[in-house]
Amino acid sequence: MYRVIFTESYEKRAKKFIKKHPELFSQYEKTLKLLEINPLHPSLRLHKVTIRGIDVMSISINMSYRITIDFIIDEEKIIPINIGSHDDIYR
Repeated sequence: MYRVIFTESYEKRAKKFIKKHPELFSQYEKTLKLLEINPLHPSLRLHKVTIRGIDVMSISINMSYRITIDFIIDEEKIIPINIGSHDDIYR
């Protein structure tokens, strides 16, 4: 099982996101639980993206909202970096 490690900066972003989109809270929690159990699950739509010259991974909360992550496979650690709409996090 993978371990999701939350940084202080991500927790601030996530709180702001959930405050703005409270209707997505249960879907967000479900996404994080699935990420810990099986980050390669098809519903997460895990894929690599390059943002400002840095390669990170992205998963989907739904078709409109994403979480970018640093995915350290060797140590089975997943570190969320950002959360938001597709346009917000891919700029």
